[in-house]
Amino acid sequence: MSLPIDAVLPELIAALRASGQAVLQAPPGAGKTTRVPLAMLEAGVCPGKIIMLEPRRLATRAAAERLAQGLGETVGMRVGYRMRGDSKISSGTKIEVVTEGVLTRMIQNDPELRGIGAVVFDEFHERSLNADLGLALCLDIRAALRPDLILMVMSATLDAAPIAELMGHAPIVTAQGRSFPVDLVWRDAPLGPKARLAPAVADTVRVAVANTDGGTLVFLPGAREIGDVQTLLNSALDPAVFDIRPLYGALPFAAQRAAIGPAPGKRKVVLATSIAETSLTIEDIRIVVDAGRSRRARFDPGSGMSRLVTERVTRAEATQRAGRAGRVAPGVCHRLWTKGEEGGLAAFPPAEIEAADLTGLALELAAWGATEADLAFPTPPPAGALAEARALLETLAVLDDGRMTHHGTTVAKLPLHPRLGHMLAHVGPQAALPAAIMAGRDPINSRQSDLGLRLRAIQGRDNTPLKGAAEIRAEAKRCAALVNHLPNSDFDLGEMAALAYPDRIGKRRPGDAPRYVLTGGKGAVLDANDALAGQEFIVATDLDGDNRDARVRLAVPIAQSAVRALYQDDIRQQTSCVWSRRDARVIAEIREMLGAVSLSQSRWHDAPAQDVARAMCDGIRHLGLRFSKPAALLRARVLLLAATRDDVPDMTDAALLQSLEDWLLPFLEGITTAAQWKAFDIAPALRAALTWDQAQALDQEVPSHFTTPLNRRTAIDYSGDHPTITLRLQEMFGVTSHPVVAGKPLRITLLSPAQRPVQTTMDIVGFWANSYADVRRDMRGKYPRHPWPEDPSQADPTVRAKPRK
Repeated sequence: MSLPIDAVLPELIAALRASGQAVLQAPPGAGKTTRVPLAMLEAGVCPGKIIMLEPRRLATRAAAERLAQGLGETVGMRVGYRMRGDSKISSGTKIEVVTEGVLTRMIQNDPELRGIGAVVFDEFHERSLNADLGLALCLDIRAALRPDLILMVMSATLDAAPIAELMGHAPIVTAQGRSFPVDLVWRDAPLGPKARLAPAVADTVRVAVANTDGGTLVFLPGAREIGDVQTLLNSALDPAVFDIRPLYGALPFAAQRAAIGPAPGKRKVVLATSIAETSLTIEDIRIVVDAGRSRRARFDPGSGMSRLVTERVTRAEATQRAGRAGRVAPGVCHRLWTKGEEGGLAAFPPAEIEAADLTGLALELAAWGATEADLAFPTPPPAGALAEARALLETLAVLDDGRMTHHGTTVAKLPLHPRLGHMLAHVGPQAALPAAIMAGRDPINSRQSDLGLRLRAIQGRDNTPLKGAAEIRAEAKRCAALVNHLPNSDFDLGEMAALAYPDRIGKRRPGDAPRYVLTGGKGAVLDANDALAGQEFIVATDLDGDNRDARVRLAVPIAQSAVRALYQDDIRQQTSCVWSRRDARVIAEIREMLGAVSLSQSRWHDAPAQDVARAMCDGIRHLGLRFSKPAALLRARVLLLAATRDDVPDMTDAALLQSLEDWLLPFLEGITTAAQWKAFDIAPALRAALTWDQAQALDQEVPSHFTTPLNRRTAIDYSGDHPTITLRLQEMFGVTSHPVVAGKPLRITLLSPAQRPVQTTMDIVGFWANSYADVRRDMRGKYPRHPWPEDPSQADPTVRAKPRK
């Protein structure tokens, strides 16, 4: 059977012969995976083995099988495959299909790639981290060691020009696709943020299969959604007619094969993740239902955690998915979004290197003896994430000042995350099963976080139902074989976990809720009903990556003594004086700190007075300023003076609180509690905040007292809008101009001989000339023994009464 790719194979082979490199653009279904390696083998473009990379394990096996069928052979003869923990090759293998991470191991073990003539990167548009690294390393090898190494990048949707330029302007060969028309059907209205996805998908499938013949491929974000939709369809579709199959990465291989294989006599309904977008051929698909969601791993370098997030598909992904309906006949694609929403989709998904945990990449670069700047990456790794990755490797003693240590060399040879590789190399074979459990998917369906529960179940010491136990045991056996030359060290499960996750050792916070602070500085929370909720110390080996309080999915308890024994050299003594809102006092403590976790604390008896005072300043900012009458008067005077001068300190509340350390700190000796602050008078501190010149200007321009004509001092009240004094009317006799403070007239409340207000004025001269006569007439009758002259401005001031006759 001819395929569209066949038309360009001569051009592709000629390009490889001429330049040793090529970029092949070919849409899904063109036949690039099954035809190109065989054409290269038949043409003899290279004397060595052809390595072809596939992004997933299922695709790797499937591609090897189809290539072997093309030669009329079984897998393991001229065509074989290799992936972590599984391979089928022989001495006669000429084409080896491998998962992308395998190539990196091959390169690190043999930088010259002896015996390998060509490396083909299939489905490169998926932009996995391993594929990007593999291409960068191969380009480096070709430039320095193997100019004869043939490199080819194959992609369905990738913009080929940038990759061709990265490869030294490699030739671009484009193949046309062969697909049947696909009708696109959008929703009439948006699904809505609160709508349940599974019922909407199931209803769409039910309608689609009633209107169109053939198989159905349903794209969903993850295994949980697949399970929900499968449950609904099991009751909605006749099992005698429809064969409903899930397809996702964690399924056993036999179940994956059943999903992509034929279903004689039935209509197939495959419920798949993005695993089915490319690489795989599923027979007789005529209907695609696209839920419009994709689940991606996002790494936060600040927290050191990855989390899976569900996002809208991109236009490129939606096109790939829709194309699956037109492989064998005209088809239809039902999209669970409106046509109007289409314009809001991003063009392409992000390259994995932009959002992934880069710890493994940092280790590979160190093992290669290069930095990211030395290699040609299609997308450079983010500097922040890479710096965090290197910091972790330093913590694990894999790197020392950026250079690989002897321990790091051992870790780099282990096909595990560097955390688990460090644990395995440190502990020995007994860490193999815990490493396999931590590296894989959760083998039990439980909300309990205890990692020990998983270990006991895998070991057969617990009857908890398991899933994927055989794969975990096989991985553990393989890991143990890698370190069987190392002696076992005596570590329990908590200690092993702490070796792998030194930044996730957690101590329970005070309070009822099981919340923990982790050594790395982040917070974590357990479910209140979790069996580990009462543990003082845990190691969190799996977290959901929430930026505030990450939910603990897997953890193990650990004794504080074990933490001390493992990280004694990293424990630092920390002194602190802080204001405690809960205790309403300054707490001066000496703490033993492991990262952000306090292992012990004791009272700091000889804390420096200045440190205590600074902490008290923080408390005052929480408690607020308190003004005695003298302090309030002084502050009011300064504020009034500030209205006429620029060189006066700002004594507003906000300014005083902000500058506490400048003006108040020297006066706080011995003040450490809220009660002491309540009794404290800040007036001396406020006065000391003024320079001598400012104090002189204050006393002259905004005095605290007014001197009466009798030379008696009376306090000026500055609490209102105007400065105010209160005194007996007769004491102001003889005053011919109104007293002024800071350019403002004093408000004078004049009292009767009985000390009752008779007049308030801000113009004493006008009062004498006008209202005084009325007051005099009224007061003479009531107080005949007191003087009431007709012209008070010419009278002598007095506070005395006339003697009795």
